[in-house]
Amino acid sequence: MRSIRAAAVGAVTLSLALAASACGGGSPTGGGSDDSPKTLTYWASNQGAGIEVDKKVLQPELDTFRRQTGITVKLEVVPWSDLLNRILTATTSGQGPDVLNIGNTWSASLQATGALLPWDTKNFATIGGRDRFVASALGSTGVQGKDPAAVPLYSLAYALYYNKKIFADAGIAGPPATWDQLVADAQKIRQRGKQALGAEGSNLSENIHHVFVFAKQHGADFFTADGKPDFTNDGVVAAVQQYVGLMAKDQAIPTGNAEYAQNQSVSDFAKGRTAMLLWQSASANLASQGMPEDEYGIAPVPVQSGTPGPGTQVNSMVAGINLAVFKNSHNLDGARKFVKFMTGDEEQKILNKAYTSIPPVTSAQSDPAFNTPANAVLKDTLARSAAALPQVPDESQFETTVGTAVKELFADAAAGRAVTTASVKAALGKAQQQMPAT
Repeated sequence: MRSIRAAAVGAVTLSLALAASACGGGSPTGGGSDDSPKTLTYWASNQGAGIEVDKKVLQPELDTFRRQTGITVKLEVVPWSDLLNRILTATTSGQGPDVLNIGNTWSASLQATGALLPWDTKNFATIGGRDRFVASALGSTGVQGKDPAAVPLYSLAYALYYNKKIFADAGIAGPPATWDQLVADAQKIRQRGKQALGAEGSNLSENIHHVFVFAKQHGADFFTADGKPDFTNDGVVAAVQQYVGLMAKDQAIPTGNAEYAQNQSVSDFAKGRTAMLLWQSASANLASQGMPEDEYGIAPVPVQSGTPGPGTQVNSMVAGINLAVFKNSHNLDGARKFVKFMTGDEEQKILNKAYTSIPPVTSAQSDPAFNTPANAVLKDTLARSAAALPQVPDESQFETTVGTAVKELFADAAAGRAVTTASVKAALGKAQQQMPAT
């Protein structure tokens, strides 16, 4: 998901598996009928700088769809802070939209409710086939081996943004490629009276995204092959300790960032208070805060050594938004037509340009707008060195418990308390105990 929005997942602690027998959809009677073939309801996630911005982006496209199909789409843009809870309510009440955006990290959890239309071979055929989509984006659509619960709509990836002037003033020729280089650069930047790297220690989703990447770089996973939590294995402990250690040991992250929440690190970077930022497709956000593109560079997120790639050279989670259909929609045929429209090449170009994201539809990526130097970094990351967050039913609880553990470890670092292997393992052990029994 796009982490510049409020972290809805962090507020959710219930087990979605409890809703496995529930159904959702566009009408109280539901049942997957086509009894309202001329209307659809659509919950869009807040992708732009505000809800009104999203309406201005989306309404002309919905009008085009109406002219092409005769189907009127009733749009509601839902803030990220409300979206997941709204979806959960819809899965149990049966009163929700026909089509909706979901954060791609929620796919497996929402798949477990049984409320979403599975995208089997027959359904994929109605939108042109699954081979139109980038493989990494399809990897964040549900549990491996099951029919996807949604289809990719917007793709995002993390990159390292760096302030060119601050780097030049500190005598740094270019962006760091490894974490050791980043720590060394941070020292030079601090000697010039600037802060080095921004972070959001109170943002649970940001915490998860980063420690997931560090874990991959340590050859570790948070879950076993059969989906059981494994938060205290040596690789995960080392990964969390290294990330929090950027504040606790290396002084690369300012201690004040332990309390930072949504979007505060972006604001600091845009205002020249920090020299570096790890963020998802940040260009539009930085522009909205008055930072011109020529003031910053963009590079791949650092790795432990060498260059980004698969395996232990993973440097981003597969971020983005998926499009799902409630399987008891009152207009299933129209919903599939709408998904086909939104994932068509032309709409993919229009919408992903508007949101400075990358089309998950391979053929749409040929547009020159997605081949700028900045977008080339994001495209290459998604194609070569990004991995999907764990596609397990309890993924939302994972984000809550481990994200909170990292938040508490940042608080320790900010207070001057030692962040040790033992304290990290204890925090992760506590998080694992809070996971639902399997």
